[in-house]
Amino acid sequence: MNSPAVTLHPGDQLASTSCSTRVIVVRAPATSLPVITCGGSPMISASTAPSAPATTDEPITLIGKRYVNEADTLELLCIVSGAGALECDGVPMTRKAAKVLPASD
Repeated sequence: MNSPAVTLHPGDQLASTSCSTRVIVVRAPATSLPVITCGGSPMISASTAPSAPATTDEPITLIGKRYVNEADTLELLCIVSGAGALECDGVPMTRKAAKVLPASD
């Protein structure tokens, strides 16, 4: 199963078909097209997505957080929280840690 997008570009918005999760592509691999899923279902372009299914589950994908794949070649920014977990090529994506800034003393 392939991701519905032909290529991923920074700024592309993707929506889950199984929950309310929506993300923006921040960084995408130039040489490969990863399969991005949320809650086990492929993500689709947000412009063609139907309205998000109603859910009362606790959010797993959190708004404002960045998620990266194992190789750190794909980065997604969550813009709408949802109950599905993000995966890239069948491997769970992890939340990106915040950069430590130097002290300004």
